[in-house]
Amino acid sequence: MYPSDFYNDRKYCENCQDYVSYLQSMEQSYCVQCGEAVRLFSDEDWTAFHQSLKERRPKGGRPRKTTADKKGSPGKASGETKDKESA
Repeated sequence: MYPSDFYNDRKYCENCQDYVSYLQSMEQSYCVQCGEAVRLFSDEDWTAFHQSLKERRPKGGRPRKTTADKKGSPGKASGETKDKESA
C-alpha cells in the first residue's frame, strides 16, 4: 500500500455531489469547498465496493464429508487402540 498523498487524496461530499479535497480534524473530515462533512465513498461506490468484496470472499461452512469419512477408519470404530488389541 502506498503512503497517503494529502494533495491528491479525495473524499465524497454529499453537498457538492463530487469527490473533493478535505480538511481532516480529530473526529471528522470536512469539504474545503463548502465546509460540510465528507465521507470515503458515494452511495453507488460504497455498494460497488461491497459487491466486489462479496464476490472475492470464499464461501463459508464446513467441507462436506466424503464416503471414507462416513465409514470411519478401520480399527478405530470400536474405540480400541492397538495396545489393547495385542494384550
